Amino acid sequence: MSHQVLDTLFLEERKFTHIIKQPVVRGVVNVLLAFAFFMALWWVFMDPRGWLRWYTPQYGYMYIRWLLIVAIWQVYIFNFWPFKIEWLEKTHPLQKGLIMIGINFAITGILVWVFYYWIFGKLAIPYFSWPELKKTGLSDFFSREYSSLAILMMAAIASWLSPIWPSAFENYPWHRLQQPAKGFTVLAVTFLFTTYAYFIFMHPHYRVLFYPWQEYTAAFPWWYESFRTLSGNFNVGWIMCATVSVWLTETILEHYPFRLVEKQPWRGLAGFAFILLLAWILFFTFTFMQDMVWGVSVEGAKRLMAPDWRYLHNGELAVILLTVALALYFYFDNWPRKFSTEVNLLVRVAIVIVGAWGLHWLYYKFSPGLLGTQAGYSHPQQFPMAPVILFINVMLYHGWFMDCWPGRRIRKES
Repeated sequence: MSHQVLDTLFLEERKFTHIIKQPVVRGVVNVLLAFAFFMALWWVFMDPRGWLRWYTPQYGYMYIRWLLIVAIWQVYIFNFWPFKIEWLEKTHPLQKGLIMIGINFAITGILVWVFYYWIFGKLAIPYFSWPELKKTGLSDFFSREYSSLAILMMAAIASWLSPIWPSAFENYPWHRLQQPAKGFTVLAVTFLFTTYAYFIFMHPHYRVLFYPWQEYTAAFPWWYESFRTLSGNFNVGWIMCATVSVWLTETILEHYPFRLVEKQPWRGLAGFAFILLLAWILFFTFTFMQDMVWGVSVEGAKRLMAPDWRYLHNGELAVILLTVALALYFYFDNWPRKFSTEVNLLVRVAIVIVGAWGLHWLYYKFSPGLLGTQAGYSHPQQFPMAPVILFINVMLYHGWFMDCWPGRRIRKES
């Protein structure tokens, strides 16, 4: 890289021993193991035919989104604190993974049930709390769905803004702080930005969600005149594209091109601008693709022809793209790596585009039978972001917490 790196993560310092030497075989084995673990989690927690049946779909999706955010906090913001590097290097990946995933689940449960349901939702904004919404006369189902939607909308913004500071800014200007001071500082700053962004991009959605409209508590959806929908799905769509853009630059693009900027905070600002630009390119490209396939959307229409569903589907398409990119990064050594930077990036982008097209076809072909979702693109019970992000969570658990074992593990230095 052409600049001095201000801050590094343990993830970037790991050196591996490949237990399975052949990279393609290793990648395929790990993909199959991740998929098996995903299917087990889906059956226990989400599947409408399974045990807990949380895929309603918003209630289960809420947990999935916050599991992702907490994993980002654990790894990117706190750099595995309070665990020591020696412990991370020497502990068996299976034991380490079980402990880290347990912490991930526990923090997520505390956030939802204590912070949102019993503090923020009870004392500030009732639509964040399922029990509080029930007191207003809403049914049990709609109380749970509306509160889950609000909580996961906050998570959608956090998944965009939380990794920005460690990834693009390298934790500048707090890079010299030690953990946990660094982690709590970056967490406080990014959570503050997340909260501001939520009230601008998502809160107006709740003005028009309830009847009568809540005109004294929220602004009128400011995006209506330009994008022909009152729904916050417009913002969900482009923010999901921004989230995906963060991770595309972090993985297959290797921080290119903003890594060429030599000094912070200019490198971070360039990174933020590039991520935002890439997000809007993805968002409008996906909108154009849908208009070409299905015709131009119609204001007031339902499901497939509705602008709000199209915007939401932009985010779904972006997440499918990210799934392929992360699989290439974690399981196939971010191939190729032997050519020039430009050639490596172009080949990876081509692989991800083709792979995303194939995954999109496979998902809509087989998800009803495998996952218990509804057939078709736009049925309310067909919500691909829930299972796809759960699979992404599993890959992050596997790659971050378990070093992609058993295909590889950390090499013990003498």
